[in-house]
Amino acid sequence: MDNDGTHGAWGTRGAQPPDGGPARPGKSVPHPAGPPPAAPPSYPPTVPPPARPPSVPASPVRYQAPDAPVPTADWFNAPRPEAGPGVWRYRYVPRPAEREERPSLVGPAATLILWLLLWLLLNQRAVPYVYKPIEIITGPEWWSFGGLREGAPALVVNSTTLYYEVLVLVLGFWAARIGGWAHVVRYFAGPRLDRARLGLSAAVALLVLWLAWTPKVPLLLVLMGSADGWLRSGDQLKATVAAYSCYALTIAIVVWPIARFARWGDALREFRARRTPARPPSAQAPSTAPERPGTAPAQEAGPLRAHWPELRAAGRTDAAEALTAAVYTGRMNDVDCVRLSHAWNAARTSHDRLASFTETVLRKGPDAFLHPSGLRDVPLRTATHDPLTGQVRIGDCADDPRNPYPRRGSGMALEPASLGTSLLAVGPPGSGKTDRVIRPVVEALALRALTGQAAVLAVGGAGGALGPDDAYDVVVRIGDPASLYDFDLYGGTTDPDEAAAALAEGLAGDIPTLDTRRATTALGQLLGPFHAVHGRFPSVPELRELLEGSATALGALREALETGGHQAMLRELEARARQSGSAADPGAVLADRIAALDRPAFAGFFATGEDARPFSLRSLGRHPLRVRVDLPERVHAEASRILARLVLAQFNAVTAARTDRSLFVCLVLDDATHTVTAETVRGIRRLRSVNAGAVLALRTLDDVPEGLHTALLGAFGCTMAFPGLTTWDGKRFAEAWGKEWVEVREVAQHGVFADQPLTRAMHALRKMATGKAVTTDAVTVRQVERERWSASGLAYELPPGHAVLSLTTVAGEHMPPLLVRLSG
Repeated sequence: MDNDGTHGAWGTRGAQPPDGGPARPGKSVPHPAGPPPAAPPSYPPTVPPPARPPSVPASPVRYQAPDAPVPTADWFNAPRPEAGPGVWRYRYVPRPAEREERPSLVGPAATLILWLLLWLLLNQRAVPYVYKPIEIITGPEWWSFGGLREGAPALVVNSTTLYYEVLVLVLGFWAARIGGWAHVVRYFAGPRLDRARLGLSAAVALLVLWLAWTPKVPLLLVLMGSADGWLRSGDQLKATVAAYSCYALTIAIVVWPIARFARWGDALREFRARRTPARPPSAQAPSTAPERPGTAPAQEAGPLRAHWPELRAAGRTDAAEALTAAVYTGRMNDVDCVRLSHAWNAARTSHDRLASFTETVLRKGPDAFLHPSGLRDVPLRTATHDPLTGQVRIGDCADDPRNPYPRRGSGMALEPASLGTSLLAVGPPGSGKTDRVIRPVVEALALRALTGQAAVLAVGGAGGALGPDDAYDVVVRIGDPASLYDFDLYGGTTDPDEAAAALAEGLAGDIPTLDTRRATTALGQLLGPFHAVHGRFPSVPELRELLEGSATALGALREALETGGHQAMLRELEARARQSGSAADPGAVLADRIAALDRPAFAGFFATGEDARPFSLRSLGRHPLRVRVDLPERVHAEASRILARLVLAQFNAVTAARTDRSLFVCLVLDDATHTVTAETVRGIRRLRSVNAGAVLALRTLDDVPEGLHTALLGAFGCTMAFPGLTTWDGKRFAEAWGKEWVEVREVAQHGVFADQPLTRAMHALRKMATGKAVTTDAVTVRQVERERWSASGLAYELPPGHAVLSLTTVAGEHMPPLLVRLSG
């Protein structure tokens, strides 16, 4: 198939390397043949593309969506609501609000009994002086000795009865307020509070109306008494109008306050909204795929992603039909969907690119815009990934009182938005840093690289802890003769000063007594003249001879400079010769450090001749590469540390110098022991502004100079503490995570001293019976500021398989440190 140069360029022997340099015979990146293997049974699943014709028809036929769910389509259409930092967004459902503690029923029951007792006493007219207000209203001539006379008019009798019933109602509201009846109803109703309120209010309204139309609560009789004149006049029309008006007024007086209090209007509007017919499926999704049973409500709210609504809105219906058919027939996996979505977002900015996008999709279908390696998935997934959001799930938020209630039980994930602020993981060996955090992050970045949105550089020891070789485009095995790539000590630059700065950081950045600026100057005084004469930088043996001050090497270089007329470089070399051997000369230290790389095991590496083409980190800024560098940690520990520092220094320099920052570039360093320096900390702090990040793992903070502890934790927006930390490390994390205001409840017991003889005797008897003195509790509740996690809590209270994670996004969102149960 014609690939238009989209893949296969790195997989042939003698082809152009990924960094854009000349071809190197015998150096190629092997790629597996055939379709990629299927992903492990973790959701979201990955569907490997089956064999199919090499091209898609230009005018795809409209198809009918299958009744059975398609894994890729379900994954693509799944809801991903916006959530806070670190929340696994795939099908995320916020946790219901925390239910309050069950209220005591003693208070409500006591107030209910008191209210019923008062109701009984008021009905029996057994409470004195309560009738005075109604006596003043109706006139004292109808009253005698606190009661109504037998000849009192019906209006006075009914008004008195109504007065007592209103008084009972007022006392009922008072009892409900004092006893907390509403709180009890809200607790037991729970999420069905609206229905319970509507039902109870309707029942109360019917009960009150029934009572109002009977002598029990003579509201209707009182209103009828006021219209008695019309009823006796004999005018039937006026009497009918008056009667029905009294009925309507009674209903309004009873129902309106209850409806207002119970919010019947809101319930009626909600009922009408439910009865309103929904829009037809054709308005939400294209006619090519009718709605399937079991569709989630979140999916019904808008167009399905699997139907590519953005393409349809832009008038690219033919391309949308082709991609929709590929999704629903299982010929696209999750990486294909994200890759083509990214290609569409890049093409929509130009009309010419839109036409090219449509033509490519119609011709190639799911194979359009493939990664240059030609792969559509990683060989093996050890974690749960969501390529659409770039998230990788590392575990769940533990159900612990120290975690906020809304976050307990939710999935925890890492994504480019948080990795852009860099991640520091600290924990002893065996705590799970590599298996449960580092490798899942590398896999997520590799998947994102296959979609054309990221480049990843993984650095670790040999042994495959960071994934198989097939998961990478470039694998550099330093010290292994079978390695297909070497490593460029100078970072692919042609500027001697830039090369000297990175090399000095790698060789002597961990020496506190040596100023790296002097080391940079010393190296620049040698690299500049050598490059001016030979057009390349020196190899490791040649650089060692120059640093050691070899008369033969310096003499030959001086003679070549004089012959070529390089006067400026000749002055640089003479300055280096004058400084050589002085007390402050860093040349001897640099020569000792470069000697660690001038070993027989590295004889075939770090070459700089015409035939050599080592891999350069400068390629990461231009291509979505997946690169792994294996360091010889077991045999050559000192050389591995030098190379790790050099890689970190070159990474900072490359990411800061690139002009196209559309790719997210991330460095993952599995073991950063003796790697971090003051200059690299400053470089890591600048990564978030250039769309780059770094993930560093440490066994302990003591592997970093003590003066850099505070700066290191401040430079990383995401920090992670694993079980087994020392209290010294825990103290640093506790200081970095800060404090929060908490409510503290203190209970103090005080002895009770009686003054009366009888009370004193009762206390003595109680002490003899219980053996304890009579005391009373004094409760004090106050707000205090305490550390989110204490040093001892981090050192001794973290269970195995857990970690405390704090996140910050590039946009500035913060997540407080949470206890996370890591995935196995």
